[in-house]
Amino acid sequence: MLESLRFKNVGPAPSLEIDFKERLNFLAGDNGLGKTFLLDVAWWALTRTWARRLVVPHLPPAEPSIYYKYRTKAGRSHEYTSTFDRKRESWSIRPGRPAIPGMVIYAQVDGGFSVWDPARNYWKKDDPGRPESYLFSAKEVWEGNDLCEGLIRDWASWQREDGEAFEQLKSVLNVLSPSHLEQLIPGELRKVTLDDPKRYPTLKMPYGEDVALIHASAGMRRIAALAYLLVWTWQEHLAACSLIGDAPAREVIFLIDEIEAHLHPQWQRSIVPALIDVMEALTGEHSVSVQLITATHSPLVLASIEPFFEEDRDGVFLLDLQDDSVTLREQPWAKQGDVVGWLVSETFGLRQGRSLDAERAIEAAEAWMRGDKQDLPDELGSQDAIHQELLRTLAGHDPFWPRWIVNREQADGGEA
Repeated sequence: MLESLRFKNVGPAPSLEIDFKERLNFLAGDNGLGKTFLLDVAWWALTRTWARRLVVPHLPPAEPSIYYKYRTKAGRSHEYTSTFDRKRESWSIRPGRPAIPGMVIYAQVDGGFSVWDPARNYWKKDDPGRPESYLFSAKEVWEGNDLCEGLIRDWASWQREDGEAFEQLKSVLNVLSPSHLEQLIPGELRKVTLDDPKRYPTLKMPYGEDVALIHASAGMRRIAALAYLLVWTWQEHLAACSLIGDAPAREVIFLIDEIEAHLHPQWQRSIVPALIDVMEALTGEHSVSVQLITATHSPLVLASIEPFFEEDRDGVFLLDLQDDSVTLREQPWAKQGDVVGWLVSETFGLRQGRSLDAERAIEAAEAWMRGDKQDLPDELGSQDAIHQELLRTLAGHDPFWPRWIVNREQADGGEA
């Protein structure tokens, strides 16, 4: 499991550091502050390969370095400080085979996936023909490449064979479903167009139709792709372990960029608990340890983890901009109660969980009630103007109304 990253003169700040928790790790912060950067470097530290592109450090004379530390298969800590060779445009790595951190799966927000399998990617630099990792673009996940048949062909083959792979796929889809009322259930294979000979996988919809996966919603396609890659990775891993006489991996690290991408709020509320249980569904065992490191912009994702958050095993980390500098720190854990509570917490930093117009109207109303009228904008310079704007922007049941109405009545009565 990944334990630590330390950065010097690379990334969004002169220096950053993070000590990960052993189970759940949530990276929050505004766009452009380095969440995806952290995931990219986490993947590289664990696998010695780049999932997307080389991370380039700050310009000379800066002396960049990346320190990483992870717990190995044997339970020991492996650590290394990498430096950047500007002429070779490469980060140094320790010679020889890397220590094994477990199986690593990286789901990118654009639909691409990267997989590092200790049974198939455990390599030396001079090993001929051994892939350093498995990298799939979004298109390759679905249509395949030289490494795999792709979701469409593999799913169809597994379904026709009706063997272990298809049973695992159904189990994983069931666990990753948005709720017990909306299960992801494979339907019948079907032809889609006259000129295409393939039979496409489908999902049974709650309204009674089988819809081809290629025509399903973006959220369903993302979860279907994740389920497929998990089953493909595990099936290939077991086959490789059988060939080399090794035991299957007992540790899995999930790196997921924007875990909530394309998912309805109901699904956002269930995706993290599902990922905790997904390896049990895949393997049928309780003993596979899972570490999740994910970027999120969703207060609902964080609200969903409140019932089972463990402070010694889980953490929320905030990338923030302070005095024109990016900082990274672990947030003290505190339940916020609901989505609005998370929105106005330090993690997301909104002043209110309302529209910008409603926020502006309430701030004007509060200033009026305090007697701070000199800084009000011209269009909200009177009590009546503020009242009309509140009527336009707030719902009838908004909890701000009682305060405003009481204050207005007192003002009309000459008491305020």
